[in-house]
Amino acid sequence: MSALFVPDRREVADGAVHVPGWLDIEQQRTLVAACRDWAGSPVPMRSATMPSGHRMSVQTVCLGWHWQPYRYTRTAEDVNGAQVAGLPHWLVELGRRAVLAATGDEANSAGYRPDTALINFYDAAAKMGMHRDADEQVDEPVVSLSLGDSCLFRFGNSETRGRPYTDVALESGDLFVFGGAARFAYHGVPKVYPGTGNPDIGMSNGRVNITMRVTGLSGHQSPDLSQDQADTERGKLP
Repeated sequence: MSALFVPDRREVADGAVHVPGWLDIEQQRTLVAACRDWAGSPVPMRSATMPSGHRMSVQTVCLGWHWQPYRYTRTAEDVNGAQVAGLPHWLVELGRRAVLAATGDEANSAGYRPDTALINFYDAAAKMGMHRDADEQVDEPVVSLSLGDSCLFRFGNSETRGRPYTDVALESGDLFVFGGAARFAYHGVPKVYPGTGNPDIGMSNGRVNITMRVTGLSGHQSPDLSQDQADTERGKLP
């Protein structure tokens, strides 16, 4: 969708923007199919275990860099030791378009180069506690795309997990970008609303969240162009 025709772009906080319905049905269907591929190999989707021993209810698979609390690695040491799949160039480009749609800043979006993506799957009972995306070494924006069931997304402040915060209903196809003063704000998902998704995108239940970030880490891995070629052949590029 063009940044010139963004419906109901809403600034939730300074630097945090919600764009409802940014992805059309075909784009959502493409992303759902890609997420199914990513969930299988070379590192399967799993529920991460926190240092406290708590097992997260959300299941995650990563691209580019593997995230585990509270660090990034190239190999999934906490899963099977394999190197994670590369981040496709077309997904990087989608991230750039997302930043442009949210901010309207062409210069800033042109320089946006995410090097990791976390794909989170929420079943009906899954939640995400209030946390900050603070394992990155730079303050580039975070791009979040929602697919499937709607959820209650809680976006807070940078100082505490408590109030003040704003509750936002995120639906399938919505875009949420936070950077600048909001980059390290606490946020979470207290609730998913089962049965609210559109089965036309290829999901019968659950919610998928694709989160793109710039880690700022060395050992940059080039975007996975071989995956781009395969996706192009299947007509998958959004």
